[in-house]
Amino acid sequence: MEIWLNPACSKCHTAVRTLDEAGVAYTVRRHLEDVPTHAELADVVARLGVEPWDLARPRETREAGITLPRDPDHREEWLQALVAHPRAIQRPIITADDGTTVIGRDAESLARVIGAE
Repeated sequence: MEIWLNPACSKCHTAVRTLDEAGVAYTVRRHLEDVPTHAELADVVARLGVEPWDLARPRETREAGITLPRDPDHREEWLQALVAHPRAIQRPIITADDGTTVIGRDAESLARVIGAE
């Protein structure tokens, strides 16, 4: 299992604590330092079944100056913008070994990924 996180994020702290309490082994990826590639981000978007703009944190997106339309014609530009501005990527993103991927911001999402292990 891998968790993309920002160490300053309270939701990330909660997710790590939940994984630890469940006894799940995981690898931490600090996505601000080890920025996901375009291909990695596209893969996560596909596994989540969302569009890139659905992963965008509103405040950080505004701060980064990302003002792209939220439509399929701008999908690639969204991926490029999020790679260029990883702070704007929603977190934590957790991927289980079987490929189950969630944005681990709530107990239900965390339960889904823990159950996939």
